[in-house]
Amino acid sequence: GHRSVDASGETTYKKTTSSTLKGAIQLGIGYTVGNLSSKPERDVLMQDFYVVESIFFPSEGSNLTPAHHFADFRFKTYAPVAFRYFRELFGIRPDDYLYSLCNEPLIELSNPGASGSLFYVTSDDEFIIKTVMHKEAEFLQKLLPGYYMNLNQNPRTLLPKFYGLYCVQSGGKNIRVVVMNNILPRVVKMHLKFDLKGSTYKRRASKKEKEKSSPTYKDLDFIQDMPDGLMLDADTFSALVKTLQRDCLVLESFKIMDYSLLLGVHNIDQHEREQLSEGAHSTSDEKRPVGQKALYSTAMESIQGGAARGESIDTDDTMGGIPAVNGKGERLLLHVGIIDILQSYRFIKKLEHTWKALVHDGDTVSVHRPSFYAERFFKFMTNTVFRK
Repeated sequence: GHRSVDASGETTYKKTTSSTLKGAIQLGIGYTVGNLSSKPERDVLMQDFYVVESIFFPSEGSNLTPAHHFADFRFKTYAPVAFRYFRELFGIRPDDYLYSLCNEPLIELSNPGASGSLFYVTSDDEFIIKTVMHKEAEFLQKLLPGYYMNLNQNPRTLLPKFYGLYCVQSGGKNIRVVVMNNILPRVVKMHLKFDLKGSTYKRRASKKEKEKSSPTYKDLDFIQDMPDGLMLDADTFSALVKTLQRDCLVLESFKIMDYSLLLGVHNIDQHEREQLSEGAHSTSDEKRPVGQKALYSTAMESIQGGAARGESIDTDDTMGGIPAVNGKGERLLLHVGIIDILQSYRFIKKLEHTWKALVHDGDTVSVHRPSFYAERFFKFMTNTVFRK
């Protein structure tokens, strides 16, 4: 990928340092969201999906933009009116969005996964900013009208919630970033993390991954370590199954595949034991972190969708996690979401599948026709991972 670490130990992306990129993102979003709020609300029209607005930020400042201590850059905002609508649909007010993204320093995540992307999370844990490749950004733009239609019909979804797509142009390079919901809040300790595809071919965490302080395990690890799966009460199970079913249908209709279910498991009983053994007398006075504000961004709200009908879902004690128990009967809170949906089958995957199928038995390979992929994914989640 484009990610590397320079001599001073700072992460760079396409030779731009992380601190420069963070600064440019904050200046750009601050300008574009502020600029948009002066424009009246209106319905989203088809052409709104294709608009790209561009503003130049010279380092000495201009009559529109403030001075800054980075190199000159240009900031592009894709489909600003459409994304404003999405944010509103998810109950994110413009001033909250601006405050989260621009007023506090962005935190770079040190364990970004295999994609070679940079990931930042906002200080309040609400939003993830991820660099995306040109192809993925292009695909997201193509997806927007269908995404819009889907969200209007079905606000209950575990699909990524896209809040903005932007591009920082500097030194002849384009760095595209997407702003999304954060599935795994940092304030909740995840005792286990899984990236699940429903495929068994090479789906085991590497030795290097397992040595990390908070490794991300895969399908074979799940089957081995949690043979009983995660047990949910009947109502929660059926809500989750319905949501997964609809999401898989949407992904299949867009010919999308190779997506994963990101699953974070917070073990309440283990957490209580850890606190006891650490002598957690001091921690009881600490202020509890505030749960996520956004309407559908917690796992529980994604499947219940009660928030859409104006019911408040009581998530104070669960931080929006889905209650479950494991095979030992320990109480768990699950944080889930579908990730990596910007891989379009048509491009790269046909090639990949053809040669993998020649070398291996085609069915276990994780890259497959979208309908097969969706069916296998859904089956694995509803038979192996989650149980009634």
